[in-house]
Amino acid sequence: MAAAQYGPHRWSAGEYDSDHTDAFRGARFAVADLTATTFVDCDLSRVRIVDSWLVDVDVSGHVSSFVVNGVDVTAFVAAELDRRHPERVRLRGMRTADDHRAMWDTIARLWSDAVARAERLPEAVRHQRVHDEWSFVETLRHLVFVTDAWALRTVLDEPLPYHPLGVPQTAYPRADTAALGIDLAARPSFAEVMSARADRMALIRGLVDALTDAELARPCARTPAPGYPEETRTVGSCLEVVMDEECEHLRFAVRDLAALEAPGQDLP
Repeated sequence: MAAAQYGPHRWSAGEYDSDHTDAFRGARFAVADLTATTFVDCDLSRVRIVDSWLVDVDVSGHVSSFVVNGVDVTAFVAAELDRRHPERVRLRGMRTADDHRAMWDTIARLWSDAVARAERLPEAVRHQRVHDEWSFVETLRHLVFVTDAWALRTVLDEPLPYHPLGVPQTAYPRADTAALGIDLAARPSFAEVMSARADRMALIRGLVDALTDAELARPCARTPAPGYPEETRTVGSCLEVVMDEECEHLRFAVRDLAALEAPGQDLP
């Protein structure tokens, strides 16, 4: 499985104040009321929480060696995610071109189901955020960027393939985003985003349909976007990133669709 693009911590340059990211490193909070505190894109490695109350706590992100009351729950969480989302297991098991084709079949089917659910919602709700996560439309816009960066630019070697409605990861600096021709201030309709999304999904379908086992090992010369680290990437590793992003954002999107579909929900 491909590693995260920048490791487990993204450090959201350009989006949040990054002048004091280490201000609390090694800090000690004693008898502190942190009720309703939100940590966004934070490095919480080696955090110890002692004799504290954790009630209605929601944790998402890169989890490794997560110990609760002396019990490492990491494997349990991973196994439960695999049970709920068996596509994760298939993704980790990809080795051959046929594996990639089968994986894309699964992704396309699951996203088709999710889009059908979104289509039953009012237009405004498709643009609504749940707990300040990306809306359904923003998620699709991000996946447009993912395809542009990791398939069109890396695999197909196009120098500037980015759709203006794409949305990079939060960590990508805003000035660099604008230089790619991407308009973060755009407020496209669901239909406009779905048109761009359909084009990108068709592109991946064409790539995997023509894929051979030998092609998976071909090196890719370009980085996904300016500013990404220079490192060895292959067609296979780039397609793994695309499919991993598809699976993870599908999981988030389905989670939020359930909240948006629930009657009488008062969502922040």
